[in-house]
Amino acid sequence: MSYVVDFVHVSTAGLEKAASPQALAGLRANEARYLANKHNYQLAVTDASQDQVTVDYVTNILATERGIHLEATPLQTARVHVDGIDWTYVFYADGLGVNVLYTIDDPKKRAVGFKLSEGMEVPAALSDFNFAHQKSKLAGVIRGSYFVIKGEYVLP
Repeated sequence: MSYVVDFVHVSTAGLEKAASPQALAGLRANEARYLANKHNYQLAVTDASQDQVTVDYVTNILATERGIHLEATPLQTARVHVDGIDWTYVFYADGLGVNVLYTIDDPKKRAVGFKLSEGMEVPAALSDFNFAHQKSKLAGVIRGSYFVIKGEYVLP
């Protein structure tokens, strides 16, 4: 069962097991607002235990591209196809949000983004990345980083 993320009335639905459910809910709402404003798309998330394919897809890209192995439990996933872009999201219990931006027609515009919800420590697996700060009315201070994807990955 999926849940459409409301960025007007932020809810912790499905994120109760997170270290800081309210902070992660704000981060998730921030992503939903971006998709709504930029692409006129409503973000719907699914319980990660019901969507192992998406978790495996993101896990494979992280491991293959950079040898990254995240320790946190995935809580929710989302898959979005809009304007020639496949967006794949995984939200983790420690407060991390990972998104894979994968353009269909332009291999130069493919990347993995990491966003840390407010108050979250940088996971050891991401300690080599530099994080920029971004203020959000929904999520407080978000720290983000990314890397460019070099390989080819087909979303199942």
